[in-house]
Amino acid sequence: MLLKVGFEWIRSKGSHRIYMKEKRRVVVPFHAGKTLHPKIVKQVFKAIGTAD
Repeated sequence: MLLKVGFEWIRSKGSHRIYMKEKRRVVVPFHAGKTLHPKIVKQVFKAIGTAD
């Protein structure tokens, strides 16, 4: 989702992935095989500026 809007995966630290676009950084929890909780998805949308 972040890659499609132009963010680049910079690195991983523990169970989090860090994405950047220009000077904006977004940290997303990542657990292989698990779905993100809807609240986390909403927070990501808000962080990238696409939320209501």
